[in-house]
Amino acid sequence: MRRTLKITTALAFSALVLSGCSAGMSNLSTSESSEYLVDEAIEGRSGTSGDVQELGAPAADGALANESDISREVITTGYMAVTVVSPDEATAEAIRITESVGGRVDGRNEYAPSEGNRGSSTLTLRIPASNLTATLDKFKELGELQEVSTNAQDVTMQSRDLEARITALEASVDRLLALLTKASDTETLIQLETAISSRQGELESLKSQKRYFDDQVAMSTLTLSLVSEADAPTTEPDTFLDGLAAGWAGLVAFFSGLLVLLGVLLPWLVLLAIVGGVIVVIVRTALRSGRRSTSAAPAATSAPVETATAETETAHADAATTTTPEEPKAD
Repeated sequence: MRRTLKITTALAFSALVLSGCSAGMSNLSTSESSEYLVDEAIEGRSGTSGDVQELGAPAADGALANESDISREVITTGYMAVTVVSPDEATAEAIRITESVGGRVDGRNEYAPSEGNRGSSTLTLRIPASNLTATLDKFKELGELQEVSTNAQDVTMQSRDLEARITALEASVDRLLALLTKASDTETLIQLETAISSRQGELESLKSQKRYFDDQVAMSTLTLSLVSEADAPTTEPDTFLDGLAAGWAGLVAFFSGLLVLLGVLLPWLVLLAIVGGVIVVIVRTALRSGRRSTSAAPAATSAPVETATAETETAHADAATTTTPEEPKAD
C-alpha cells in the first residue's frame, strides 16, 4: 500500500513538473515568435526592396519576352512657332482648339506690339497624347509655320517599377496593420506604429510620382509661339510733349550708342596708345644719339684750327718786335 502511494505521488509530481515546463516553453515560444514577426515586419527597407525586385523582375522579363503585348508609356513634348497676322486672335483660336480636344492651358504670356517691335504670344498647352498630331495640324492653319519639333521619352520601365514598389509597400503596410491588432505590449505597438507611418509616407510619395507619370503620359506638353507678321508701325509725335519725349529718347539712344562704340574701341585705343608710346620713345632716343654725335665732330675739328691761329699770331708779334727800329734819343 505504501509502495503504491509512493509511486502515485511520484507520478503526480512528475506530471506537475512536466506541465510547468511545457507552459514555460509555450510562453517562451509565443514571445519569441511575436518578437520575430515584429522584427521581420519592421526590418529595414531591404525586405521591401527584395519584394520589389521579385515583383519587378518578372515584369521586366515579361517586357523582354512579350514586348509587343505591353502598352508603351511615352511622354511627348513639343515646340511650334507660327507667324500670324494678329497674335491676339490667333491666341484665342489656339486656346479654343486646345479645349475642344480636351486639353488645357498651363501657361500664357502675351506681349503687345510696341514701336518697332512685333507683338507675340507664348502658350504652354497640355493636349491629350492621342490628339496631338491632329491638334498640331490645326495649329498650322493659324498662319505660316516657322518651326515644329516633338520629343518622345519612353518611361514604361520607370512606370512599371513604381507600380511594383507601390504594390510591395501596400502589402507591407497591410502586414504591419495585421500585427498591430495582435500586439500585446507598448513597445511593440510603438515600433509598429513608427514603421507604419514611415511606410505610409513612402507609399504616398510613390503614388504621387505615379500620378505625375500618368498625367505626363496622358497629356502631351506643347509650347506654342505666335509672332506677328510685321513690326508695329512707327508713330510720329503730334504734340510738343511727344516731340520732347522723342527728342529725349533720341538723345539717350545717341549717347547709348556712343558708349557702346567707346566700349568697342577702348581696347584698341589702349593698344594703339601703348604701341605709339614705344615708337615715340625709340624715335626720341635715336634723335638724341644723332645730335650728340653731330656736336662732337665740329668740336674735334675746330680745336687744331684755333691752335694754328694762335701760333701764327704769336709769330707775327715776335717778328714785329724784332724789326721795329729804335727811336733816336734826344740830346
